[in-house]
Amino acid sequence: MSNILILGGSGFVGSVLCETLVRRSGGGGGRISVPSRRSARVKHLLTLPTVEVVQADVHDDAELARLVAGRDAIVNLVAILHGSEADFERTHVALPRRLARVCLAAGVPRVVHVSALAADAHAPSIYLRSKAAGEVALQQPALAVTILRPSVIFGAGDSFLNLFARLQAVLPVMPLACAGARFQPVWVDDVAEAIVRSLADPATVGKTLECVGPRVYTLAELVRLAGRWSDHERPVLALPAALGRLQARIMEWLPGEPLMSIDNVRSMQVANVASGQGPGLEQLGIESTALEAIGPGMLAAIGEQARLNRWRAAVHGG
Repeated sequence: MSNILILGGSGFVGSVLCETLVRRSGGGGGRISVPSRRSARVKHLLTLPTVEVVQADVHDDAELARLVAGRDAIVNLVAILHGSEADFERTHVALPRRLARVCLAAGVPRVVHVSALAADAHAPSIYLRSKAAGEVALQQPALAVTILRPSVIFGAGDSFLNLFARLQAVLPVMPLACAGARFQPVWVDDVAEAIVRSLADPATVGKTLECVGPRVYTLAELVRLAGRWSDHERPVLALPAALGRLQARIMEWLPGEPLMSIDNVRSMQVANVASGQGPGLEQLGIESTALEAIGPGMLAAIGEQARLNRWRAAVHGG
């Protein structure tokens, strides 16, 4: 497919996907379009050949229809982790519903949609319920849809392992809600590769593929690994459920993007691991990459930066 629109292409997964598509094409041929309302967020994509950055609001019906027209395929990566119920509805449900409508009107049937592992209409969190509703909204008879359900995604610049590594650089102890929550982390490059192969493989139409890594970890284990690999592992203090909820509430009240919300806590009540009931990365011929193969090198820079900061502080203090 040579004319692809990537909604959410300026984000963590989208940026790696753009690089993968360009590399696969050899830097020539094809057209990859990435809409964004803020040009500052897509500067890193401007150097990629065949990638076109379009200023647009994908939540505007007319602009979405204009973006979709004439495409060979659409990849939807638009997602949020925090927000009100209305925010989740707008992003995870209304946008896929509108996308289905404009794709049908424009005669663009091929859609690859990235959802979330454990998405379910009866899940305890708004996030997971809205993800499930978004999947349903896209499943129209005339659309050729592939759904990918990744576990937590790690990689350079992620907001998961990198966050825990940076927190341990400044905190003497890590108070942790849902310390026993289970995850099966998947490398961002494997997810990008899964999207590329899904686009190229008609056999994935109508399939929901679970994207996970080779091993299951508790949240506490992941936090300890993030600290160890960034060279400042701290003791993990597992909080009782009530204190974990209180911690999340306090974080919601703080200014800026919250590190954790009460809805995140509810999401972590469900194991974020492969169900074993459907196809996975192996269906696409992808051997998932172990966290241990990527994590140490990825987080070493954070440890080095922390050491430099301590050295500068010591020199300045002296």
